[in-house]
Amino acid sequence: MCGIVGYIGEREAQPVLLSGLKRLEYRGYDSSGIALILPHKKNIGIRKAPGKISVLERLVKNKPLSGAVGIAHTRWATHGAPTQANAHPHSDCAGQIAVVHNGIIENYETLKMQLMKEGHVFHSQTDTEVIVHLIEKFYKGIPLEEAVSSALKLLTGSFAIGVIAANEPNKLVGARLGSPLIIGVGKGENFLASDVPAVLGFTKEVVFLDENELVVLDKDNFKISDLDGKTRFKTTTHINWDIDQAEKAGFDHFMLKEINEQPRILENLINSRLQRKTGKICFQEQNIPEAALKEIKNIFIVACGTAYHAGMVAKYALESLCQVPTQIDVSSEFRYRDLLIGPETLVVAISQSGETADTLAGIREAKRRNCSVISICNVLGSTLTRESDGVIYIHAGPEIGVASTKAYTAQLTALYLFAFYLAQIRGVLSGTKINKLLAELFKVPEYQSQILKQQQKIAALARKHSHLGSFLYLGRNVNYPSALEGALKLKEISYIPAEGYAAGEMKHGPIALIDEYRAVVCIAPESKVYEKMVSNIQEIRSRKGKIIAIATVGDQEVKKLTREIIYVPKIEEIFSPLLVVLPLQLMAYHIAVKRGCDVDQPRNLAKSVTVE
Repeated sequence: MCGIVGYIGEREAQPVLLSGLKRLEYRGYDSSGIALILPHKKNIGIRKAPGKISVLERLVKNKPLSGAVGIAHTRWATHGAPTQANAHPHSDCAGQIAVVHNGIIENYETLKMQLMKEGHVFHSQTDTEVIVHLIEKFYKGIPLEEAVSSALKLLTGSFAIGVIAANEPNKLVGARLGSPLIIGVGKGENFLASDVPAVLGFTKEVVFLDENELVVLDKDNFKISDLDGKTRFKTTTHINWDIDQAEKAGFDHFMLKEINEQPRILENLINSRLQRKTGKICFQEQNIPEAALKEIKNIFIVACGTAYHAGMVAKYALESLCQVPTQIDVSSEFRYRDLLIGPETLVVAISQSGETADTLAGIREAKRRNCSVISICNVLGSTLTRESDGVIYIHAGPEIGVASTKAYTAQLTALYLFAFYLAQIRGVLSGTKINKLLAELFKVPEYQSQILKQQQKIAALARKHSHLGSFLYLGRNVNYPSALEGALKLKEISYIPAEGYAAGEMKHGPIALIDEYRAVVCIAPESKVYEKMVSNIQEIRSRKGKIIAIATVGDQEVKKLTREIIYVPKIEEIFSPLLVVLPLQLMAYHIAVKRGCDVDQPRNLAKSVTVE
């Protein structure tokens, strides 16, 4: 949530900053702003406005800013409504310092009262404004970075900030605690940003800041230190994907593009992790010794949202394939439980961004209890990957749509591969059985491509039901999480109330909801619980429910009960979530488009939830 871009160099900063903001739109926001040091006037110019970045663009077109050093921001409102006054950047009393901030300052009210007593005048309802006034308070005859450091030591909460000051026009300062911040390293120019896409149009060399680190940039150099001024040396990471991967490539929305990318991403992921000749699964960044993994007694999965649903599927796979007791919890609950975990527990953390605040807090609690932690993540160098003992990158490329699609199936695929890897080293599955299952997994990308050929049919089905006021999604066993994920997708982007249920629970309450005004999506591929799902569909039909079924090609039983069926290829039951989710994603997408919703940037949602 929120986005930061900073620039220092020789070119005009305004277009660079606006370009960076546009590439961070996917993070979710409701206002935006920009601040530049105006060298000829020896002060700072600020333009900001509620609404989309296009509003800010019109504003700066009418009132342009000129300078080579600046900061910009997209805000997702927490303290105070999305208004011009509350939008970032914020400035000090003299208008000589400007700050942008992601995160939440928990003790801002106490700080604000004290600063007001000292004569500081506030113009917003935000927690952020206390930061710039604190910097102003300390900025007396010392370098800007020292004033920033003194201010940050008084804060409780989380932050990533960018700071400029008119008195030091060749300096850009950034710092982070709890919210991500990166440095983009250019030639004759340097950048700050909250995520890689913001700088990809200018450089592929980045440095990831760690907790409580501060950076001072000029156009040619940067220096990183802790908040006490002790220098820290960091390596530069080369980003191996380019800006084209963050473009729509002819699709109407990023979400639709990302749905259609899934077969290629999964094929690449499987091929990069599996040696076909030997059947050996390789995880280069998985640094937990095999001897330690052999000794684990239980597994605990922590994740949020869509990643949590991937973890639910993984629970079935890990218990079935590895014979290890596995629990799962949403990260925000895990961190507050009286946990019965310890050195013999493996914690698996799943996060697309690697910056999810609750998941990070969860793994820190796990490490305090001497658990081993392995993370499933998409973002190279993210906080989660740096704090985990081992990492499995899903290599899904930039996911711009707020509602996760390709990251979900890539997470699932990585988790299946990890389950096979664990089964191999623990010796609980025969090589013959593993090879048979891996052969099935190899078929998934082609099977997904076959499903994507049905997009017109799925779109027509979605449009037909887009007027309904609510949806119920039902699934059993390994596809119970699929029901939850289908309902979540619909809620996220179409704003239609939807519930996902284990189908066996239908008679324990949800059956009271079934009537002709609600669609019931029944996930019923061939499986060991297929007959049970057919019985559920019959119960819905007898109550005049509108049934949309997802079934295996050639299914005749379901065909007798409803005409509205989306067929998926036959596959081993354990892998069926990788197939059934595509129709669920496409249905949600086309319903949202029909309803005129903002598919890529749904209201109130942020791509990366970096606060509790």
